Amino acid sequence: MKRLCVIGAGPAGLIASAFAAESCAVDLYDRNEKTGKKLYLTGKGRCNITNTASMDEFIKCIPRNPRFMYSSLDGFFNDDIISLIESQGVPTKVERGGRVFPASDKSSDVIRALTGFARNRGVDIVLNSKVEFVSKTDNGFCIGFAGGVVIEYDCVVIATGGKSYPSTGSTGDGYRFAESLGHTINEPKPSLVPLITEEDWVCRLAGLSLKNVVLSAYSGRKKLFSDIGEMLFTHTGISGPLVLSLSALIADEPHGIRLAIDMKPALDIETLDTRILRDLEANKHKRISNAIARLLPQRMIPILLELAGVDAEKTTDNLSKVERRSIVETLKAIPLTVRAAASMDEAVITRGGVSVKEIDPKTMESKLVKGLYFAGEVIDVDALTGGYNLQLAYSTAAAAGRAIALKNRIGGTCDEP
Repeated sequence: MKRLCVIGAGPAGLIASAFAAESCAVDLYDRNEKTGKKLYLTGKGRCNITNTASMDEFIKCIPRNPRFMYSSLDGFFNDDIISLIESQGVPTKVERGGRVFPASDKSSDVIRALTGFARNRGVDIVLNSKVEFVSKTDNGFCIGFAGGVVIEYDCVVIATGGKSYPSTGSTGDGYRFAESLGHTINEPKPSLVPLITEEDWVCRLAGLSLKNVVLSAYSGRKKLFSDIGEMLFTHTGISGPLVLSLSALIADEPHGIRLAIDMKPALDIETLDTRILRDLEANKHKRISNAIARLLPQRMIPILLELAGVDAEKTTDNLSKVERRSIVETLKAIPLTVRAAASMDEAVITRGGVSVKEIDPKTMESKLVKGLYFAGEVIDVDALTGGYNLQLAYSTAAAAGRAIALKNRIGGTCDEP
């Protein structure tokens, strides 16, 4: 029986090894003390498993190299991973925006399901085992480990992840292995990161979360992004689901991008103006800051009035129509300007990686080195936030595992075309 080495016991490595184990002996190695260490952090510890979006909508959420993903997504999509996880005794639920979570809200349950799936299929999971190098031989591959041990395998799957969250073991080793075997590595950069803004008033709102607001982004007159959801103010700028998705689209040239936050997306300008006028009439002779207290979080009121150019001490009966209109327009488009994207230390995922031009999209096998496969974040494909990136990992892993299993089942070897 042929022997397969899978490097990285995250979701991609676990699924690739489980599918490949159908027709070959699989050893799955990870440098950490447990499987799925990075997965523990996803979805704020709840694990956003996938997204129920249709194929067309899903592809729209992959800003780089989406065509590469058609085949693997078609072979193993969101309903497949949901069925797999539920078959392991972990029920799931769907929340706003099609986000799928374990019903328990515990990422550990998802890791347990994926790990159990691999072990039940006969995968030998070896933890606390750091791979130092991968080299090609005439008959397969040599895998070198810390401590000097070298083991020969017929084929290899690199599923080491990217460079985000290095404390979980994602230190870019997979890029080094791929490059040593002749592959092109498109520069790894942070994606799904907070944005640093030019305005310093954001620090006064640090920790404040906004829900059901619309965030829009512009470059000149061109609208780059607009979506409704949640966001968060930080000491240096903004973060949260809306911002992370935006960062994936503008991370190459974020400086100078103009943002607008619509605090009342359900109301048009005229309806909002009528609403505010009603509040003002109900609070005659009171300070304007008190009169609009029900419109937005208390901490935002002085900043809103500053941006609108209205004296917070002014009373409602002294507020001019022009000033009222300024408050309305500011509520519909609180302005911010992006200075930069945050660093890799704060990134959820890595964009860049092994060039898709050198990988077969149907099998995830290298076009340069037979018997070498890739799965997950190490490949130069990334998506927006919302469960999409984990699905990329599952789909590419399933494609690799099935291709290896099929090749061995029909009598070929891992390193034969």
